[in-house]
Amino acid sequence: MITIFLLHLFHQLKLENQVFKKETEYALRALVYIQLQNSRERRPGIAEIASEIETPQSFTAKILQRLVKQGFVESMKGINGGFFFNPAKENLPLKKVIVSIEGDSLFSGCGFGLKHCDENNPCPLHFSYAPIREAINNLVSGETIQGLAKKYNEDDKMILSRLSLEKPYRQ
Repeated sequence: MITIFLLHLFHQLKLENQVFKKETEYALRALVYIQLQNSRERRPGIAEIASEIETPQSFTAKILQRLVKQGFVESMKGINGGFFFNPAKENLPLKKVIVSIEGDSLFSGCGFGLKHCDENNPCPLHFSYAPIREAINNLVSGETIQGLAKKYNEDDKMILSRLSLEKPYRQ
């Protein structure tokens, strides 16, 4: 019984070295890559994006299609086509992307997985988990895709792919 409890606890706290779902991770990396290429006056296509951020092409295509439908990024077909951010739109907060994929439970949910946990009816983790949840909320609320791309451009040691230590395509 204790083993099942600990496994559930580890899963809830996401201690398996992953805060977000794979879809969210891929979306964030893809959007930063698109912004990087847009800043170089390029519109990358799905194959390039998936290759450079080391994600499955078909899954990346589905994620990008969803992001286009939600208005986070735009796409154009044809010889000069690809993905791009509309420069007339405001910078895209990470939280907006995360909530669109995962919902807001990361920012409002119980770390123990209970439906009715709050300061008046706390779970055993409430007072330890609440500051972590708030810190994550502050982090992703204050960062934008465009800001991350700018940081990436300024720091030669930052990477977007899991395995490669080389910077993505630069022109």
